[in-house]
Amino acid sequence: MIPQIAALVAGMAIGKLVGDILFDTGEMNMFDCNDEVRSFHDKKVALPTAEQTEMRGRRDANRDRLKLGLKNAGDPKPIGCHSQGSYAMKTMIQHPQKDYDIDDGVYFKKESLEGPNGGDMSARRAKEMVCDALRDERFSKAPEVRANCVRVYYNEGYHIDVPVYRRVKKTTWFGDEKEVFEVASGDWKESAPRAVTKWFEEENKAQSPADEGADQFRRVTRHLKAFARSRESWSGRTASGFIISKLVQECFRPNARREDKALYDTMVSIRDRLNGSLVVNHPILDAPLTNGSEDGKVKFFREKLTEVIDNLGVLFASDCSAEQAMKAWGKTYATDFFVDLLPEQSEETGDDSVVSTVTILKEGRQPDEAVDKQGGGRYA
Repeated sequence: MIPQIAALVAGMAIGKLVGDILFDTGEMNMFDCNDEVRSFHDKKVALPTAEQTEMRGRRDANRDRLKLGLKNAGDPKPIGCHSQGSYAMKTMIQHPQKDYDIDDGVYFKKESLEGPNGGDMSARRAKEMVCDALRDERFSKAPEVRANCVRVYYNEGYHIDVPVYRRVKKTTWFGDEKEVFEVASGDWKESAPRAVTKWFEEENKAQSPADEGADQFRRVTRHLKAFARSRESWSGRTASGFIISKLVQECFRPNARREDKALYDTMVSIRDRLNGSLVVNHPILDAPLTNGSEDGKVKFFREKLTEVIDNLGVLFASDCSAEQAMKAWGKTYATDFFVDLLPEQSEETGDDSVVSTVTILKEGRQPDEAVDKQGGGRYA
């Protein structure tokens, strides 16, 4: 038995070694744009620290305004406020018009939300109560009640959405008591925003590679959200950020050494997964995120992924040039960022032997110091 087990373990080890070799060979066949893709994320995708700080300040001021407004009106005191959505998951991306959407829920005890006749306060009335408490004469546009929240508009262009929740105690089939949260929508319906944030953080920690690849799961999520929002003509036609986050969770392909490869492989994995089914389910609740089996927005996202994957095929050509690679990534996001990293052609020699701006800056050299890139060194 022992020799058989030893043979099995040896076979598994050899299989893993062969798999690693094949994996590395796949990497060698893709033009290396790791530095450029990371630079694009840091400069054009991820939200700058200054804007994060400003939004956090607005959020906190909004909470103070809400609590004071409720107190002055003699309305129930909330049991807490909690950020949710892309703000809480740290997957917000830059927007050219700074049309940022901060989701910051307010929570009440169910028993404190009484209706006019002593019954439960309706979902509509709860939102109206919160909306009234948030009114401020300094706003050029008054807060308004929407389908699933109260929206507060800021003159700078972004807004804060305030979903209203009540804490409900329910009894399980086994007689145990549990707490759930219901959001004020058309009626009160079960929701789990805080559980979603915890789910995403756990997935990011579990799926991201260690060391240099840390937080890669979150960065790839941001990348794909930026891709989905890269054209104005796609607005309102493509998958939501939440659906994209769930698809990344299902299909993420990590790569500690090559973020460009992790992004590309995840794109392909999501495209293949959507070819099998367009249905995407909620990560916590027993409910779909998509609208039926032929969701038009998810289908649109799949179509655009297919187009960009075909466009990035040039990266696997043995004679792929830096210019072709930069143009392919630039077309992915409809940006000049990547092409602008290419060296300007020398007027004296006609030679374009300068390494990309990203590499120059990374190595601490001045942009006018030429570096020879001949020899296909970008494949790694």
